[in-house]
Amino acid sequence: MSEFFDAPEDDNFASAGLRLTVDLTALTENWRDMARRSGAARTSAVVKADAYGMGIEDAGEALYMAGTRDFFVATVDEGVTLRLYAPEARIFVLSGIWPGTERRFFDNDLVPVISSDEQLAFWMAVLADYGDYPCALHVDTGFNRLGLHIDDAIALADDVSRPASFAPVLVMSHLACGDDPSHAMNRRQLESFHRVSAAYEGIDSSLAASAGIFLGEDYHFDLTRPGIALYGGEAVNGLANPMRPVATAEARIIQVRSVEAGETVSYGRALQLRRDSRLAIASAGYADGYMRSQSSGGVPLRQVVPQGGQGFIAGHKVPVAGRITMDLTIFDITDLPENAVRAGDYVELFGKNMALDEVARAAGTIGYEILTSMGLRHERRYVAEE
Repeated sequence: MSEFFDAPEDDNFASAGLRLTVDLTALTENWRDMARRSGAARTSAVVKADAYGMGIEDAGEALYMAGTRDFFVATVDEGVTLRLYAPEARIFVLSGIWPGTERRFFDNDLVPVISSDEQLAFWMAVLADYGDYPCALHVDTGFNRLGLHIDDAIALADDVSRPASFAPVLVMSHLACGDDPSHAMNRRQLESFHRVSAAYEGIDSSLAASAGIFLGEDYHFDLTRPGIALYGGEAVNGLANPMRPVATAEARIIQVRSVEAGETVSYGRALQLRRDSRLAIASAGYADGYMRSQSSGGVPLRQVVPQGGQGFIAGHKVPVAGRITMDLTIFDITDLPENAVRAGDYVELFGKNMALDEVARAAGTIGYEILTSMGLRHERRYVAEE
């Protein structure tokens, strides 16, 4: 039977159904760690996707105060927001510039990353109207996502007929297999990027994101671009994660119930209990980014990865019971002392006790997706823990 609980009426965080604690000290220490690993290269910060779900305003300001002076965002909207918190930084917009957005770039001192022939043609027209303005060039070295063709980029560097106002401040590319240090693709892309860097001698070059930084100084060039590592995520497969956890997600327990052996749990009767059990029902589900694929049964992933998701409560890991639903997740707390969990307590979904990437593996995904999928219904607070 559930017990009533009290929470301060004026404390939204204390009574939130889903809450996220962001440790800004861990965030800035992770940036300093990546700066040390970057050696002579400057170190930027990638804060796209609302700083990987951590909040671009607070995360951006903390990184700026720690010394970050180069940032990468995905969209012009993110750049406009970040400018308020990083007044003297260079802010690169990875999606580039499109007709109708140029005034927002100029008014907020944002640097477009040009990554296609269409964007390049438009940018040349913009320069003809507005004069000198910096840009960055994204060159594809084998990823086949965004980027100018490498031969076109090199030809552009040698094109004496290009406008004098065309003055890139950065050339960049992105590794496809940086999270696998032994993959031959890394060396092939490095060799290709050296051709680009040489063509744009005197202009800053950038190849390494988080995983590339761990590949060593050959990949660092002038500027590194850590992203997931800043937020505590695993950047390299098979390597013990040296980064400090930044985010802790917790869901409130709505009810604790006793269920007899033989009964079934959640949709599809995906779990039949083999013993008398106690279940804790938590107020987070796949609508909040706690992915259904972590269910203990009744989802295709369990045929490949037998272990489903787990939470952490009262000093112990507890398994997900049955299918995760839209707003609710059920945890089996039978092995905990009888009074260890009550309604109103919080179960950790990931954080200091449940490693982000352990949770991601149970869901068949990566830490990036877990962080950036956290729904709009969470309450967020910021701490600075030493």
